[in-house]
Amino acid sequence: MTSGTGAPDDRIELRGLRCIGTHGVLVEEQVRAQPFEVDLDLSVDMRPAGISDALADTVDYGAVADVVAAVVSGPRSFALLEALAVAVADAVLGVDPRIAKVTVALRKLRPPLAVDIDTVGVRMSRFR
Repeated sequence: MTSGTGAPDDRIELRGLRCIGTHGVLVEEQVRAQPFEVDLDLSVDMRPAGISDALADTVDYGAVADVVAAVVSGPRSFALLEALAVAVADAVLGVDPRIAKVTVALRKLRPPLAVDIDTVGVRMSRFR
């Protein structure tokens, strides 16, 4: 299938990448690590890889996962999920120039709220 521009609507999907990080507004969140989960959609033209069946002709999703884990678990702490998601998107776009667009869904798995809630999160997209 192609988009309205004639470019393929191909994407690589990564789901449920779990990482431990220290991100949040509360002091407790900044010193006590907590779990996060990330889903990614990478817009990539897969025609070359579909023909060659060679990793060199596509984006290595293992490298993408490693970069995302490094951002979420790394030494830099973010107060807002929005800022962390932008940092993840920027890092992913830096992995390979063939990534035309990335959509990041980022969830905090145990948010410190006074109500019973499983997750809170953000979803955003960035284009090259």
